[in-house]
Amino acid sequence: MRRLILIIALLAAGVATVSIDTRWSGPSISQSVAQGNTQAIPVVTDKARRADVPIYLSGLGTVQAFNSVLVTSRVDGQIVKVRFEEGGDVRAGDVLVEIDRAPFEATLGQAEANKLKDQAQLDNARLDLARYTNLAKTGAASTQQLDTTRALVAQIEASTKVDQALIDTARVQLNYTSIRSPIEGRVGRRLLDAGNIVRATDTTGIVTVNQIHPIFVSFALPADTLPQLRAGLKDGNVIVTALDRDGRALATGALAVIDNQINPATGTINYKAKFDNADDPLWPGQFVNLRIQLAIRRNVIAVPVTAVQQGPDGPYAFVVGDDRTVRKRPLKVGALNRTIAIIDDGLQAGEHIVTDGQYRIQAGSKVEVTAQAASSAGTGPANSP
Repeated sequence: MRRLILIIALLAAGVATVSIDTRWSGPSISQSVAQGNTQAIPVVTDKARRADVPIYLSGLGTVQAFNSVLVTSRVDGQIVKVRFEEGGDVRAGDVLVEIDRAPFEATLGQAEANKLKDQAQLDNARLDLARYTNLAKTGAASTQQLDTTRALVAQIEASTKVDQALIDTARVQLNYTSIRSPIEGRVGRRLLDAGNIVRATDTTGIVTVNQIHPIFVSFALPADTLPQLRAGLKDGNVIVTALDRDGRALATGALAVIDNQINPATGTINYKAKFDNADDPLWPGQFVNLRIQLAIRRNVIAVPVTAVQQGPDGPYAFVVGDDRTVRKRPLKVGALNRTIAIIDDGLQAGEHIVTDGQYRIQAGSKVEVTAQAASSAGTGPANSP
């Protein structure tokens, strides 16, 4: 009996212990769950704003001289003087190189002397023709003599014309001994020094002259950009901005040339943009990034691109309500770039959207705004979709 009473007492003590432990832990778990349901999640937000946003295409271009000429000699001879500074500016018509003139002056003198000789013979033949004409009228000279003298005059007249042509050729050759710049531009390094012999058949040239005011930038874009750029040219100038590798603007120009065919191998079409290049920010052979402005979207809804999320049903954004509850809003995106997205449908101006911290929230989550982003919406261009 005493053993039975002891067992009953031990069992009762165990039940009391379990009841006490249960009462202790039960409220703690409920409180933790309740707190987890009401805790706000920190996020960064920004406002949807109305703005004017330019739409543009991006590409990579190569700077080319507006005109480029490899200066060569048109006659054979020895260079006696180089009259340009390497890397300097020249004007059209400036003498760059002088070739020894002596052989060409001698050829010109010989041609002029031959003409004087033939001219003297022509004068004498004309006198004979006048005499035989008068004698033939009286019968003192035969018709054959008159015809022969008339033919001789014509022959010598032809010879004098040949002499004049030779004189003109000799003068042209003499002028070629002064090699002039055909265009205004900047010369490069010289390829030949004074004392060298040059020939008209040489292909290496003496120096290259590049016109860099204005200057071209050549670039290629996918063929489906052709309708957009042609439409832009009809409406006015298509503005093209050249950028360095850090995205800083170097120069602003306009689309000038659309190639007359699409490259079937690459599916691209070549374009050229023209820049004034007044301060020489662009140099032939330089690679630049290009921003080609197609149009300006006026008074559109613009948001930071980080606010736009991609889901299985398309783009969406988290919109923060007045009660700090987020709602998932599907969007129709018109255009976007690295910083800005144009929203055609789904947002209104002034609505707050989450721009950072989306991975921690879902529709219905309570949020706490820890920072308001310094929005750049509407201050920069957007890429064409």
